[in-house]
Amino acid sequence: MTFSYVSHLECPKCQAILEVTKIQQLCECGSPLLVRYDLQKAKKHVSKEKIERRAKSLWRYHELLPVTAEENVVSLGEGGTPLEKMPRLGEHYQLANLYIKDEGIIPTGSFKTRGASVGISKAKELGVEQLAMPTNGNAGAAWALYAAKANIKATIVMPVDAPAITRKEVYIAGGDLHLVEGLISDAGKIVGQLVAQKRVYDASTLKEPYRIEGKKTMGYEIVEQFNWKVPDVILYPTGGGVGIIGIYKALKEMQELGWIADNKLPRLVAVQAEGCSPIVEAWKKGETESTFYENSETCAFGINVPKALGDFLVLESLYKSNGCAVAVSEDELLAAQKLVAELEGNFICPEGAATFAAAEKLRKEGWMKEEEVVVCLNTGAGIKYPETVELSNIPTLQPGESIKS
Repeated sequence: MTFSYVSHLECPKCQAILEVTKIQQLCECGSPLLVRYDLQKAKKHVSKEKIERRAKSLWRYHELLPVTAEENVVSLGEGGTPLEKMPRLGEHYQLANLYIKDEGIIPTGSFKTRGASVGISKAKELGVEQLAMPTNGNAGAAWALYAAKANIKATIVMPVDAPAITRKEVYIAGGDLHLVEGLISDAGKIVGQLVAQKRVYDASTLKEPYRIEGKKTMGYEIVEQFNWKVPDVILYPTGGGVGIIGIYKALKEMQELGWIADNKLPRLVAVQAEGCSPIVEAWKKGETESTFYENSETCAFGINVPKALGDFLVLESLYKSNGCAVAVSEDELLAAQKLVAELEGNFICPEGAATFAAAEKLRKEGWMKEEEVVVCLNTGAGIKYPETVELSNIPTLQPGESIKS
C-alpha cells in the first residue's frame, strides 16, 4: 500500500521543481517551497469514505501528507479537534450558523502541534539530527516536544515576553532554549546566524516546506466535519500565516480530488491585531506583499509577526477566495475572549478571540449575512495565557461567612 502520494517540491514564485528526498529549505530565489502530490493517482486509490473509517488523527490523510514511510510518523494523537456550533454567541452576533474549530483541544494545547507532527516526522525521515527555530512561544513548545519524541535536538529562540508556559514546555522537553530581548524577527536573526555557522536544519516558519502540510489538515477536517461541504467563511488569526496558506492549499487539493465543488471556496479572512497588522494594510492597498510593521505590539502574542515570509501566499489566498483582512483592537479581542467563555464555555486564546471580534465586526458591516456558515479558528487553549485575564471585584469571605448575593 502506498503511504503517501507526495511527488515533489515546487516554488510558487519561479516554479522551480525540487526533490522531496533531500533536505530543502528555501528556493534559490528566496521563496518558500510548497509540497505537491500526484493527485490523479491519489484520486484512484483514496476516497472520502475510506478516510472516514480511519482513526480521528490528522494522519488519516496520510496519502496527502509528505512522509513516505509510516515508521517515520511522530505522533501524540493530534488532530480530530471539535467543530462545534455556538448558538448563544451566534444569536448575540446575529449569525445563525457560527462555529468554532477548537485547536486548544490538542496535544501541546495549540494548533502548532499539527505543523510539528508533520514537520518533525519529515525531518526524521530526512535524517535531521538538530533543528533550530525562532518562535513566539507555542510553535517552539510543540516542536521541542515532538523533537524529543523523535530524538532530534531542538534549539529554540523566543522573545523574553513570550508566554511563560511555552518556555517551560521547551525546557521540560530538554530543548536548547534561548531568550532574546526583542521580537520574533530578532529571534529569527539569531537562528539565521546559527544555521549559517553550524548548518543545522532551519525549522523557521516556511523555511522548511512541511509545517504547512500539518496545518492544512485543519482545512481537510473542517470540510469533512461539514460532510464534505465547504462553509461560507473561515476566519483565521494571522501572524506567519501558515495556517491560512495551508487551509487554502487543502481546499485546492480537495477540488482537484473531486471531493468538493470546483465553483465554491470559503471566503478566507486573515485576522490581525491593530498593533500588528501588516497583512491588513497590504490587503487594503491591493498589494501582493506586506511591509515590515514597525513597533508592533499585542497581547495576542502569536500574531505579533511584523513581516511574514509567506505574506504573498496569505494575500493570494484572500484575493482568490474573495476574502478580506481585518484588524481588531486589544479591547475588542479581550471582550470577545470573555464573551465566548461566558456564553459558550470555551476558554480560548487571545489569537482565537480575535477571530470572534472580527466576525462581530464583519457582521455589523454587512460583509457576512446572518444565515451564512461561519467558522472561527481558535488556535490554542486560553489557560496558556492566564495573564490576559484580570480578576476584579472578587469577594473574599471569612470562614463561616455566608454569601450575600
